[in-house]
Amino acid sequence: MTGSKHYEALATHLDQGIVGSPKSPALMGILEILFPGEESEVGARLPMQDTSLAELRELFPERADSIEALVGQMVKRGTVFVSGQGEERRYRLLPSVVGWAETPYWAGKDTEDARKLAPLWLKYRDEAFGAELARGLPPVRVLPISETLRESSEVLPYEALEAKVEAQSFCAVGACPCRQMKRFAGEGCDHSLDNCLHFGDMARYMVEQGMARQITPQETLEILKESNEEGLVHVSDNLSEDITSTICNCCGCCCTFLDTKKRTGLHTFSPSTYLARVDAELCRACGTCEDRCPMEAIAVGDDDVSEVDEALCIGCGVCTPTCTEEAVDLVHRDEIKPPPTIQELAAARYKAPLS
Repeated sequence: MTGSKHYEALATHLDQGIVGSPKSPALMGILEILFPGEESEVGARLPMQDTSLAELRELFPERADSIEALVGQMVKRGTVFVSGQGEERRYRLLPSVVGWAETPYWAGKDTEDARKLAPLWLKYRDEAFGAELARGLPPVRVLPISETLRESSEVLPYEALEAKVEAQSFCAVGACPCRQMKRFAGEGCDHSLDNCLHFGDMARYMVEQGMARQITPQETLEILKESNEEGLVHVSDNLSEDITSTICNCCGCCCTFLDTKKRTGLHTFSPSTYLARVDAELCRACGTCEDRCPMEAIAVGDDDVSEVDEALCIGCGVCTPTCTEEAVDLVHRDEIKPPPTIQELAAARYKAPLS
């Protein structure tokens, strides 16, 4: 096989994940950077399920003596996940998200690869990846935050963010990949970077590979609070189960999910079960909520009262903490759609054709 055929096979293999990687010119450029040389051939055959070193030697008999060092190299590069110690180590090929789309950026370092990848990723969003995120059920959803929800008995179990964070055994924080991509491409914003949160096995992997630092659940909650005050949107796995790996703190100008939806209309994420609502009697038309809304869903109208476009509102609660008159808050949508189970999410995404 030639090198180009290895990359074709690798792209086909990676596209089999729950979040796939449809082929496009930009993707091939990304893969050439992240899977150099023989790593592309190994990646094209490496399972996406946990695999022992003995199983890898059977899978790659021609590389039986070198496969451990090679996958170890891929672990450090951020294309292969590893867990366990010694003979108990298990390896698996990472998907695009959460995976090799982010690994070059979590450490927050200005590297040659990070700069080369940034324009390719922005191009890939438009070529194919945005449509992939919107295929079937989106892989992430917005988590609502407001002062009244903290004390409300109406918060649904899958939206009880603080309790879920406090239950995590291992927390870590890395730098936001999306904002770094935009900055390296000469775009972006001034929002903070150190707020990409991860949990469990993925967090351990990131810390062990020098991509993130370990933090406590209390520090995690403080980062979430600061991110909300800053005007960032909490986005997590679109699953009914407990938090599985990630909470992103996203801006409307850089986030792969939010920015793509704003520009293309593709349903790259699920909104929360809430909507922003303005009390016209309390509103003083200061425009703060309009300035903060990441989706441009709220604006001061002709009657000098802020108005919410329910078709654009994602129910994040970013508009609530800085309203001095407490005129805006979150209310339940008329129709509440709970997030899917992992089985439902996978079935919906594999069944849906790429749009």
